[in-house]
Amino acid sequence: MPKEKSEFLFNAIAPIYGLFYDWQKKGFVKVIEEMKPHIDIGAYGSVLDVGCGTGALCSVLNEMGLSVTGIDPAVKMLNIAKGKPENQGVRFEVGNVLEGLPYPDDAFDLSISSFVAHGLVQSEREKMYAEMSRVTKSKVIIYDYNENRGLLTTIVEWAEGGDYFNFIKSTPKEMELCFTGLKRCFSQVQVVHTGKRGAWYICTPSKG
Repeated sequence: MPKEKSEFLFNAIAPIYGLFYDWQKKGFVKVIEEMKPHIDIGAYGSVLDVGCGTGALCSVLNEMGLSVTGIDPAVKMLNIAKGKPENQGVRFEVGNVLEGLPYPDDAFDLSISSFVAHGLVQSEREKMYAEMSRVTKSKVIIYDYNENRGLLTTIVEWAEGGDYFNFIKSTPKEMELCFTGLKRCFSQVQVVHTGKRGAWYICTPSKG
């Protein structure tokens, strides 16, 4: 989906996303606890949420005591996020990962992107992986769909016009094969399934 169309769409549907804010927070709390045997997010100091939307995940991370930055290209999504009293300690910024993240190398201990990757074409996903790897010291988490398709998800994703169908075919291989220049984006990718159709792709940034 072209950048301008994508930003217009997500600005337009921001009020609808806002209605699911509390439900999203509960879901994030649940999955973070479920993933704790694999990665303890509470052990990290600073975290970047790429494509943070209305800030539900940022809110959960902030309540865990992390130093949280959320970045998203949709201004109206961010306005909802900033309007939540519990998000006063979160730093929200307008920006698009496909244009490069406005942070120095290794700026964050951890970075997360939740259900963003499948809406991008492969070249855009690789740009996102490379940028998240660059700004992250320890772990990059791509929280998105696994290969198990469902009828409702198939219909919604077809209507949205993203790259869901190619994403679920090629993940996590494309993360393992992602290069920026002559360097791999990630030195290791661990896949941990959550629920029927979700997965955490826990990636170690390549610094060599």
